Amino acid sequence: MKTRTHLMFDGDAEAAMDLYTSVFPGAEILEVEKYGPGEPGEEGSVKQARFSLAGQEFLCIDSPAKHDFGFTPSISIFVDCESEGELEQLFGQLAEGGAVLMPLDDYGFSRRFGWLNDRFGVSWQMNLPH
Repeated sequence: MKTRTHLMFDGDAEAAMDLYTSVFPGAEILEVEKYGPGEPGEEGSVKQARFSLAGQEFLCIDSPAKHDFGFTPSISIFVDCESEGELEQLFGQLAEGGAVLMPLDDYGFSRRFGWLNDRFGVSWQMNLPH
């Protein structure tokens, strides 16, 4: 048995993977399958892809069906950073074009914590543990 996080985008899957793999050291796109002519999705969009961040594998797609919902902060990717510099760099890069839900600060449960939605709507909790 294996569990993985699956992210459904509306045409931005490849751009999101490019951002995430450029921000996280050692991250990589593992596999990308794109829609071809006559398939249900827009030609050239992501049919299914796999990428890894900090050893965790993710799946993503560009949904061929349009939905009345998107990402929500009630589900987020939680990242424990190893240093203040790493935390600030990742937070800044992921927040660019997105929305900061909780700015980087000491909220009592960690030395430094921040929560954001990136420009694709994916929610991230960035933490510097005690």
